Amino acid sequence: MPRYLQIWLASARYSIVRTLMFRFDFFLWATVELFWMSVNLLMISVIYEHTNSIAGWSKYEMLLLVGTSLLVQRFLMGFFWSSLFELGRNIRSGYFDFFLAQPGNILFMASTRKVDLDGIMNSFVAMGVVAYAAHRLGLHPSAADIALYALMIVCGLVIHYSMLVLSISIAFWITSAQGIEGIYFTLAEFSRLPREAFRGLASLVFVWLLPVVVVSNAPAHTLLHGFQPVWALALLAAALLWLGAAIFVFHRGLRRYSSASS
Repeated sequence: MPRYLQIWLASARYSIVRTLMFRFDFFLWATVELFWMSVNLLMISVIYEHTNSIAGWSKYEMLLLVGTSLLVQRFLMGFFWSSLFELGRNIRSGYFDFFLAQPGNILFMASTRKVDLDGIMNSFVAMGVVAYAAHRLGLHPSAADIALYALMIVCGLVIHYSMLVLSISIAFWITSAQGIEGIYFTLAEFSRLPREAFRGLASLVFVWLLPVVVVSNAPAHTLLHGFQPVWALALLAAALLWLGAAIFVFHRGLRRYSSASS
């Protein structure tokens, strides 16, 4: 683990130095992400001008939920998105050979090569949204509640990461992988909705089979109502299950990979 930490720190340092070499590009994309987040928050304000509750959630409870969802996604964009986005193209072009030749875990090396500073910076904006919503709700979470919330955010990040790896791994089986990351974004849209809004088949699919709703609802419930073992255990189990599935599918795909030299 110390060796992998050193490798990641070296990659992060390289990414940050490269980002600072192209400052306008960094500020442009940071602004675009901030605008996208603002649109999501503005939509909440507009909707709650016409109603006081959605599926039993008040305005600031919904704001806390959406802020939690944005926080997980900003972490994903900051730490993994660029590397995984290029993975499909590298598999198709044969540049993936570069990662096969490195002395380390292939998935780790391929998914942590780049760090996006704009995504990491905007994660602080998402934290501010969560803190503001908690303040307006009059919440006073204990240190244990905050620690559990942070742990659930990590579990949610693992689930999002696993979903994206599974989506990108399709590139091992198909000729053109362009646009397959859209599968992840389509599913991620549901993470900003309350659990109570899903019923019947929708609940089965998006809560139990594809836990995109649990990713944001479980941490939000922890801040709103305190520690709930069912939510915590469900999120932890989902994180382990999806990470295991992502690793299995990725390595199965490796067997089908044809290098540039072959």
